[in-house]
Amino acid sequence: MAKLRKLGRTTDHRKAMLRNLVTSLLKNGRIETTVAKAKETRRLAEKMITLAKRGDLHARRQVLAFIYDETVVKTLFDEIAPKYEDRNGGYTRILKLGPRRGDGAEMAIIELV
Repeated sequence: MAKLRKLGRTTDHRKAMLRNLVTSLLKNGRIETTVAKAKETRRLAEKMITLAKRGDLHARRQVLAFIYDETVVKTLFDEIAPKYEDRNGGYTRILKLGPRRGDGAEMAIIELV
């Protein structure tokens, strides 16, 4: 299994946070977060888009088990996945913004390509 970042959180908190980040990314097209969170979000978002490209019922149920919002899942299958039909991975882009004012954490924008 691939090594993942713990992000200083318990397992349940981390999973919930990443599910929310992926949902927000697919809903809005771009989000601003820390670099570490952006890299973990990318792993999961790309997996969801790849599942959506399959387009069958099993894939839809797998995505629904991960993403909270049913309208986002519908958008993912109807609009986002067809856009990446001829693309093999690399659906997201991470742009680094520099340190955050308060604590100096490296910030980034993650967006759909």
